[in-house]
Amino acid sequence: MDKIITFRVPQDLNNDLQKISKEEDKPVSNLVRESLRRYVQIYRFRKLREKVLPFAEAQGLLTDEDIFDKL
Repeated sequence: MDKIITFRVPQDLNNDLQKISKEEDKPVSNLVRESLRRYVQIYRFRKLREKVLPFAEAQGLLTDEDIFDKL
């Protein structure tokens, strides 16, 4: 079951959302839902990265290139 959340946004953000909504032919609620979903995914990724980073650094994996070189 979906949860309804009500919140306030500044007028300029609302204007931007309305404009994008028309350009994308998507309801504002869909735009906000997609944005929140992406935010949560990025948040989870960053938290996971924080946990894994010390182990990677201990193995000398400091950059993306280091990781690809190990593959």
